[in-house]
Amino acid sequence: MGQQLKATALILAASRRGPADEVAKIQNLSHKCLVVIDGMVMLERVVREIKAAKDIDRVFVSIESRELLESVPALKEMLDAGEIHYLPSEDNLFLSVKGAAETIDNPWPLVISTGDNALHTSEMVDHFTAEIGAEAIDSAVAMTPSDVILKAYPDGKRAFHELKDGGWSSCNLYALMNEKALTAAKVFEGGGQFGKRPKRIMAAFGLWFMMLYKFRWATIHQLAGLLSRRWNMKLRVVRMPFADAPIDVDNPGDFARTEEILQSRRAAQ
Repeated sequence: MGQQLKATALILAASRRGPADEVAKIQNLSHKCLVVIDGMVMLERVVREIKAAKDIDRVFVSIESRELLESVPALKEMLDAGEIHYLPSEDNLFLSVKGAAETIDNPWPLVISTGDNALHTSEMVDHFTAEIGAEAIDSAVAMTPSDVILKAYPDGKRAFHELKDGGWSSCNLYALMNEKALTAAKVFEGGGQFGKRPKRIMAAFGLWFMMLYKFRWATIHQLAGLLSRRWNMKLRVVRMPFADAPIDVDNPGDFARTEEILQSRRAAQ
């Protein structure tokens, strides 16, 4: 590839449940992404790793108020220095992404992550951006095969998307390469969190997709091809060779496991 990709990062950090979130309750906070995990605020950790990725040019954080970012000293320092930028979140994930795309000057390509991906590293982001920059696509989603995860965590309990070519797990890492790609982001208008729930899958992706998915009649790349035709754009699945990439902090069990992994990483350095 010739010219290096220069992407804009959007970190979605708004809280759907606020203080009622199970993770926020651990430390009696308003947002789960503000919990301290292995000695650092989770959102700060996410921001630092994304900022360190070589293809990321600008970083925007979508959250309810600027004051929430300023409540974390390191993030306030980055804001004041113009190293990161605040964007007000909207009512759902899609509207937040759409609002960001309309607000940011020349946002493309837009790499999207979330504030609870405490195990994402700059290396993971680098792998993803290298892949999306290698061919002409409109959007991309990062997925890790189940065998990669189970090799590292054989006792791990995860709800994989079981398909014709095996199980897959989403990494909460996405790319929109142009305005046309907002069509793909619209599936999150209902809030996302598809899991393996047929009704949500059918509403977002269509009946034929749901049938292929439910009965494992298609590979993940065949499903991506189907959605590409449905949305009249090219969607690519990026295979992530990182067992930690799909692990986010959704509950106290995830919090404990994530902190343990972070401590192990630190000890290994």
